[in-house]
Amino acid sequence: MVTKTATKTTTRPAKPAASATPVKTAKSAQPALAKPLTGDQVIEMFTLIKGATSVELKLSVPLESHHATVRSIGLDPVEAQPRQAFFFDTPDLALNKAGVVVRARRIQGGGADTVIKLRPVDPSTIDPDLRRSAAFKIEVDAMPGGYVCSASFKGVCTGQEVLDVTAGEMPLRKLFSKEQRAFYDAHAPAGLTMDQLVLLGPTFLLKAKHQPKAKDFDRPIVVEVWLYPDGSHVMEVSTKCLPKEAFQVAADFKAYLAGHGIVLGADQSAKTKTSLEFFSARLKEKGQGGRAISKGAGGTRSSALANAT
Repeated sequence: MVTKTATKTTTRPAKPAASATPVKTAKSAQPALAKPLTGDQVIEMFTLIKGATSVELKLSVPLESHHATVRSIGLDPVEAQPRQAFFFDTPDLALNKAGVVVRARRIQGGGADTVIKLRPVDPSTIDPDLRRSAAFKIEVDAMPGGYVCSASFKGVCTGQEVLDVTAGEMPLRKLFSKEQRAFYDAHAPAGLTMDQLVLLGPTFLLKAKHQPKAKDFDRPIVVEVWLYPDGSHVMEVSTKCLPKEAFQVAADFKAYLAGHGIVLGADQSAKTKTSLEFFSARLKEKGQGGRAISKGAGGTRSSALANAT
């Protein structure tokens, strides 16, 4: 399974194409520019897109452009939905290094969802039986300077169940369906069970959907801001489309963003990788190896809630 960025080609296990360094609010500088894809990389990206079920076009916005971006696209910030993202991995990110992501997410109103994600993947190698599941999808994320194809098995739970897991009152595996657990077992490092994972997070985020005027852009866009306890944050603007629409929608989305003065070539920050590395580093700073949450983590619930602000 192979993914490429503008500067590097790697064979699984591999890292997503985008950079994941948090942007500190205390600093302001001209954004580094992402290197454009080569012709061969563009060809491979569209080959992956042909085998995917959906495409997400995304752009990380430089810190100094956050306020201008919100104003320019006419987004109403009070309509943003608060969420919490909980990642689970080993303290040294063994899952992430193997291309596996385990996440639960609390949503305003008491709902929650879960995902087991594998990346990078080659769509041609995916089991046809998996493709037939409504909970399974193959998606290509495309951003300036990079792209990655991922396979995700999604599930639903309640927000209370997520809190019960972080408090050590319910095993982590109980959040996930039988099919999700089988997908995890098939791709996680040998011998690494869910019971051995630690909590990395939560990351508090705000998600807002916006429908531009039809003459400007004819589909919804999503703006997310991920906020970290040290004050750093990442803003991402994205839209989704079907594989057959990717080329035209990418051109239209680029024109829409450029028309609103949004920097298109800035180096990109991957939300998942940023969160994993941030909270892994915090464990190391505190001299904590991290306790497997499924084996009791007294006080974790209050900590999880406190970290949300």
